Amino acid sequence: MPLLKRRLLTLALAALGGAAFLWLRLPLPLLLGPMLACLLAALAGARLAEAGSLGSMMRTFLGVAVGASITPEVLRQMPGMAASLAFVPVFIAVIALVGYPLFRRVFGFDHATAWYGAMPGGLQDMLVFGQEAGGDIRALSLIHATRVLVIVTVAPLILTGWWGVDLSQPPGVPMRDTDPAEVALMIAAGLIGWRLAARVGLFGASILGPMILTAALSLIGVIQHRPPAEMIQAAQFFIGIAVGAKYVGITLRELRWHVSAGLVYALLLAAISLAFIELIVHLRLAPALDGFLAFLPGGQAEMVVIAIIAGADLAYVVSHHLLRMVLVIVLGPIVGKALGRRR
Repeated sequence: MPLLKRRLLTLALAALGGAAFLWLRLPLPLLLGPMLACLLAALAGARLAEAGSLGSMMRTFLGVAVGASITPEVLRQMPGMAASLAFVPVFIAVIALVGYPLFRRVFGFDHATAWYGAMPGGLQDMLVFGQEAGGDIRALSLIHATRVLVIVTVAPLILTGWWGVDLSQPPGVPMRDTDPAEVALMIAAGLIGWRLAARVGLFGASILGPMILTAALSLIGVIQHRPPAEMIQAAQFFIGIAVGAKYVGITLRELRWHVSAGLVYALLLAAISLAFIELIVHLRLAPALDGFLAFLPGGQAEMVVIAIIAGADLAYVVSHHLLRMVLVIVLGPIVGKALGRRR
């Protein structure tokens, strides 16, 4: 089937999933609906395809939303996050100490696959590092996709069931109530920031590039609002597609072994995360909602979406996820090579 037809099929199935979630009044319908629909279709053997550059372009809206939230007032509050941020390296170390033996000894993966499967970094970055180290790319893809899938599915249920957060509310003001000139500037900042970040090789370029450029525009007062609701909803839709479509072509053996490994790992991650969240809240370093979203090792884009809709402190949540990504990307390969030589 030609790529265009596969993408059109994927978009149609995602739209049906979103519509079903809206009709059933389920949380995060434009994220979880497309994600579940594409997941089920992929498991059924449908030949789906991710949205490519269009999907990456939609992610830029999330970077713009985060950047627009960084104001001079937020910068003045940043030193107060230092104590909480200090727990992030410990958080990563505990995950590695639990995840690596799980994949290496229990599931029998080779060193590179076990190490980069256990690292709570971005999926694309972990695939690149894992491939360079000689790991199993398919196994890494399914392990990390399952991690994100489980966390992104469970987190909204906890938010609505435990805290009573209304996740059906719009993630911003409608497009019609936003200055068209500012919307155009946001779109331009997203595209330019993405391209510049990609050119210099910045990880998570489609989010971090727009975030940095928009933050600069926000700090000087050029951009004064977040992107309208429709832009955030479009980003949700395509992120849902990206997660669900990762399971295309999965075999029964992969489902039984690789996905099972990812599922067990995700459950252990959830337990570790809850322990750190409880500690952060107990020490009064952050409100419970912010601590919860900051220490859940889901995908960066997915956690930003949930934080926006839940009304969490975006600067707090994003700074913790950003530090986690930086530490994993910088230190992960160094520690992995050292561990491999030792063994």
